[in-house]
Amino acid sequence: MTVHFSSRVNVSDPNPIAVAEARAKAGGLALGKLNDSNPTRHGLAPELVPSVYTAEPRGPQAAREALAAFLSGDAIADRAACSGVAVHGERVDGEVADDQALANTTFIHRHDSVDDGLHESAASIGTTAAPIPVNPDDLYILSSTSEAYSWLIKLLCDAGDAVLAPKPGYPLIESIARLECVDTVEYQLQFDGSWFIDTAAIAELLDGPDGARIRAMVLINPNNPSGSYVKPDERRALVELCREHGIALIADEVFYDYTLEPFPGNARLAGEPGVLTFALDGFSKMLAAPHAKVGWIQVSGPADDVAEAKRRLDFIADDYLPMSDIIARMMPDLLAAAPAQTARVQERVRGNLARLHRLLEGDPNGLVSVLRAEGGWNVLLRVPSVIDENELVLRLIADHRLTGQPGYFFDMTSNGYLAVSLLPEPDEFERNIRAVLDTVAAVLG
Repeated sequence: MTVHFSSRVNVSDPNPIAVAEARAKAGGLALGKLNDSNPTRHGLAPELVPSVYTAEPRGPQAAREALAAFLSGDAIADRAACSGVAVHGERVDGEVADDQALANTTFIHRHDSVDDGLHESAASIGTTAAPIPVNPDDLYILSSTSEAYSWLIKLLCDAGDAVLAPKPGYPLIESIARLECVDTVEYQLQFDGSWFIDTAAIAELLDGPDGARIRAMVLINPNNPSGSYVKPDERRALVELCREHGIALIADEVFYDYTLEPFPGNARLAGEPGVLTFALDGFSKMLAAPHAKVGWIQVSGPADDVAEAKRRLDFIADDYLPMSDIIARMMPDLLAAAPAQTARVQERVRGNLARLHRLLEGDPNGLVSVLRAEGGWNVLLRVPSVIDENELVLRLIADHRLTGQPGYFFDMTSNGYLAVSLLPEPDEFERNIRAVLDTVAAVLG
């Protein structure tokens, strides 16, 4: 089924002048411009930013080439090595990690085979799938994944259309969709010892009353705050469903590299050929640098859908021109720093997760547990459901000067959850967890 694109993007045929300009450019002929209002081409650029501005909507070519090389080149192996994966008995921030957990953390960047247009995920632990080369022309660099969501909703949805969004989940998607006059239709992640996507329920939503206006499905890989990756069988089913219904996949993979307690077979959705796919990532999580303000979209899928999507996305990018040349010049150095920085954060979050397990196991009351977190840097604590979540956080504020995010912030379906970050320094993290344990015990009297 053909993918629907919104009517908001004007892609009318170019006028004769634009056609002639394109032909001249293709033929290597540089045209002078009577209307050239770019001050940097007339010797007026400031000394602090001396380069000539080229106004490339997808982001400066050199920056996209550097990013493409990073995503598809030897840097992949470097990222795996720096993450300390597949090393049994490795020390993680002072703790000896569990052998099975370490065995499951092999870095699998892409898929290693294609069958009937669908990727088959790498299935074995301890093997790294060969990376698929990334074309710089399939990349759009912008300031954040939030901006990427906005662009893609403009691209795919008219006012009143809808996107599928996961619950539990961070409320960002709904907020951005509302700003675009687009609705979200929730699909519920299920928990049965681990999180999973009920693909039969997705099929019912697509065939249900809202199905005709659903234009995209958002997958968070791994999800936040549940920490669950998209499983290989889920991926195959969802790609087929999206292809049958003519909807696109938006895959947010900003936490992908931060494996915690994963199952085997994880793979990025970036590069998926079976359906039109927009994979999102950026420096905010990769470098633990939200202030770096660099995100990107990688477009993949059937050739015709990709070509039409990029033709329309170019119009949006040309209107916003979001990528700063100042930041773009720094991208090769930032990308070079990424493996070590990711490893640094990985060590912290894995160490704190091991510390969390130890603290919970040693708690004499045994009232708090942690849901299995496959990836990311947040976890969900389970507290007795008789405790009101608001009361728990208010007691933390009053007794320990700590605040937090209860489960209902993420639309958990029942009471008794608290989201906890694994990022704090170890001593602070331990104090935070002990405060939660003490408060739970105090609330229950």
